[in-house]
Amino acid sequence: MSLRLGDTAPNFKATTTEGEIDFYEYLGNGWGILFSHPADYTPVCTTELGKTAALQEEFAKRNAKVLAVSVDPLDKHKGWVNDINETQNVNVGFPLIADEDRTVATLYDMIHPNASATATVRSLFIIGPDKVVKLMITYPASTGRNFQEVLRVLDSLQLTSNYSVSTPADWKDGEDVIIGGTISTEDAYTKFPKGVKVVKPYLRYTPQPNK
Repeated sequence: MSLRLGDTAPNFKATTTEGEIDFYEYLGNGWGILFSHPADYTPVCTTELGKTAALQEEFAKRNAKVLAVSVDPLDKHKGWVNDINETQNVNVGFPLIADEDRTVATLYDMIHPNASATATVRSLFIIGPDKVVKLMITYPASTGRNFQEVLRVLDSLQLTSNYSVSTPADWKDGEDVIIGGTISTEDAYTKFPKGVKVVKPYLRYTPQPNK
């Protein structure tokens, strides 16, 4: 059965460009971003890993670790990392999992046979400190992912896990948020001292609580 939101993320041990890892131990008490790419030495994947490497400090600020995975072998990964560093002007500092036996790909349902019988699609999972799957995004092989969107969703997930709010369409960190529906408007004025804007009884905004 494929993973769903709210499921416990499967643990695994894997060989990576940073050595042998246990997934849970690697994440520790932080957030995790696990994403697959169809194959090494491919152009779209090269730009994706380059963009992720360029954003390593941003992920670190959010207490999030990233791991990439494909079914290619370790020696191929290591050679490809050199190409990524050279062409994208970055320094890849996160593990690339060599998933030759497809253990991780199978656990996370990353191979979609109608798209490709062997290559992983562009799956991405955000996993919380409780090891629960918080987000799943799947792109086709032809379309590179937007990693600014990954950061945006991570900001939303971290905010909404600590406060009784949701984030509206196109929300970015620092913008107003939506007050949770279980909170009465009367209670909202007490709970959110920065202010409450009532558009409709079911649609109420407040400034981001942690800013």
